[in-house]
Amino acid sequence: MQSQFDQLPDLYEDMADWPFRRFLEIPNFLAALGDLSDRDVLDFGCGNGMYSRLLKEKGARRVVGYDVSDGMLAFARARESEQPLGIDFTSDLEDDLAGQFDLVLAVYVLPYATTRDELRVMCEQMAKPLRPGGRLVTLPIHPDYVRDPAYYERFGFRLTPVGPDIDGGEVQLDLFGPDGAGSDEDTVTAYVWTRESIDEAMHAAGFAITQWIDYGRFRSAEADAKEELLRGYWERPHAAIVNCRLS
Repeated sequence: MQSQFDQLPDLYEDMADWPFRRFLEIPNFLAALGDLSDRDVLDFGCGNGMYSRLLKEKGARRVVGYDVSDGMLAFARARESEQPLGIDFTSDLEDDLAGQFDLVLAVYVLPYATTRDELRVMCEQMAKPLRPGGRLVTLPIHPDYVRDPAYYERFGFRLTPVGPDIDGGEVQLDLFGPDGAGSDEDTVTAYVWTRESIDEAMHAAGFAITQWIDYGRFRSAEADAKEELLRGYWERPHAAIVNCRLS
C-alpha cells in the first residue's frame, strides 16, 4: 500500500542516530518495555524495522514487524536479508496472529489516526494480537508538546500546528536533521490527541491500565554527558510513552 512514508526509510535509518532519539527516546522506550527474554513481540507500524531489530538483539524470542508502507517494508526486508535476525515483516494483520504476542509496541503510530473512530479502531487492532494480560507500549505525540514550531528545530525537526489547536488537531512534521541536513520536503502529516481521548480509546479496546510515563525517567551516562544539548528536549519532549495492559 502506498503511504506518505514510502520515500522515508533511509531518513528514518539516519534518525536513529539523532541525539534526542539515540540518548533519550530509544533508551527510555526500551526501559519501558522491560525484560524481553522469552517474549513474543509485534512491532506495530514497524517502519524500516529499526525497533524490530533492537527487540531481537535485546533477546525477544519472536519478533514480527507490521506496516502498511511498501517502501518501509522493502527496506526492512532488505536489511533482514543482509543481516538475518529471524524477524518476519508483513503488511497483513492476519487472524492467526490474534492472541499470539506478549507485547505490542507502536512507535509514532497513534498520531496517524485522523478521527476518534480511527483512533479507537487502531487501539483495537493493537489489542487483538495480544495474549490476556499482554502489554502495549506506544509513543503518541505528547499532548503538551511546545506549540512554537522553532522549539524543536535544534533537535532536527519542526512540529507546526495546522489550523485550530484542538483535540485531534493536525500538525505538520518537517524532518531535516540536527545539523540542518535534508530539506522540508521530508514532511509528514500527523494528529495530536489528548490524554483523555487516548485513554478512552485504550479502555474501549480492552486495556485495563493506561500509564503515562515520564519521558526522562531513564537517563543514561551518555545523555547526562550531553545535558546542555538535550535538556530542552527532556524538559518538553514532543512524544510521550504510554504503557497499557490488556484485561
